[in-house]
Amino acid sequence: MEGGGERARGREGDGAMGRGKTKFMLKRQYLKGFIEAGCDEAGRGCLAGPVFAAAVIFPAGFNHPLINDSKQLSARQRYQLREIIESSAVSYAVSMACNEEIDDLNILNASILAMHRALDNLPHVPEHIIVDGNYFAPWYDVPFKTIIKGDSKYQSIAAASILAKTYRDDYMKRLHCEYPQYNWEQNKGYPTQKHREAILKFGISSFHRKTFTLLPSTCKS
Repeated sequence: MEGGGERARGREGDGAMGRGKTKFMLKRQYLKGFIEAGCDEAGRGCLAGPVFAAAVIFPAGFNHPLINDSKQLSARQRYQLREIIESSAVSYAVSMACNEEIDDLNILNASILAMHRALDNLPHVPEHIIVDGNYFAPWYDVPFKTIIKGDSKYQSIAAASILAKTYRDDYMKRLHCEYPQYNWEQNKGYPTQKHREAILKFGISSFHRKTFTLLPSTCKS
């Protein structure tokens, strides 16, 4: 899952990405003149599977008009942009924290652990870190800034959100082959009605997060 600017294989989608253009270019950096990494995660709200996180460092002056918060993009756009991000970044890395770690640490701390792992695997050490959200734990002595809705404001955070989302989706698609009854290929582990109906019918798997509310109280009996 770790990368250093290499192009990953097996991506989906091709052709133009005209739909979903951002209305304005996201900001390049929070602190200019520093090697700055953007961090974000994907999968915090899921009932099953790991939480993924990514860290991305772009070269100075990099701009791409379509990079945006992954939630604002279609699946095809995300995979197309993943190729652009990985070929354009100075360095990038994708890591995860598994469902057992989520149950042990809680989802917030597991998300931070995944981001720390992504930062650990960057081929270049950042001089500053920007993180989506409002909470982060120090990574060594590197200064950082948390930014609410940072994935819709800064390119490196948005890029990290795209990598984390697409790599996690790929992971859940692979798990779907082992556990097709939960339809993770479609719901990716999120609490859809059909996912919860499958939990009620088949019980939980070893990849479900046992500290989460897997079923509403009205469905448990």
